[in-house]
Amino acid sequence: MNFRFINRRPMYMLTLVPALALVFSCNSPTSNESTADSAQVAGDHTHAMDDTAPVPLVSHAEAVLAGTYADTAVSGTAKFDAVDNGKVKLELEITIPAKAGKSVAVHLHEHGDCGDNGNMSHGHWNPTNQQHGKWGSASFHSGDIGNVQLDVQGKGTLTLETDLWTLGGSAEKNILDKALIVHGGVDDYTSQPSGNAGTRIGCGVIK
Repeated sequence: MNFRFINRRPMYMLTLVPALALVFSCNSPTSNESTADSAQVAGDHTHAMDDTAPVPLVSHAEAVLAGTYADTAVSGTAKFDAVDNGKVKLELEITIPAKAGKSVAVHLHEHGDCGDNGNMSHGHWNPTNQQHGKWGSASFHSGDIGNVQLDVQGKGTLTLETDLWTLGGSAEKNILDKALIVHGGVDDYTSQPSGNAGTRIGCGVIK
């Protein structure tokens, strides 16, 4: 007896097609799953960038200074240490041969980014929303360190101790990951919001 298939498929083909469809559907994520994964990644990224959360305290940090312009050499180190009285001590050493015999302004700026000739650090670090001024006066930024006198070789030092800073802790006092900016001019302690201190010739991030 001879059998002929007319517009029909063998039974094994009818069984195989749904099985393959099931395999592909199990191995291919749905658009909703992809969206959920993206949202999770975005959520993790947002949390990592949150700079308002408390940061673990450390006892020592440093910023290594370098020039932001090829024609103006700047070098030095800013060392920050937590001392027994609950304060932070800064010991700054800078060398700027092109500014020998002059004074330069030094400030802490908001963001730890020295890009774009130091401009990516944005403005002075000012968590208490004060007017710019001389350190210790009636109104000044927490980042208003002041002017440093350089000798005939362009070397200068500054030492400062304060309870306005911490190495970690709450955002209002934490100076980690802030930029220390060296300006080409002096701070007049009056002009708002930055003291008219001039170009940002040196930068280092507190780590």
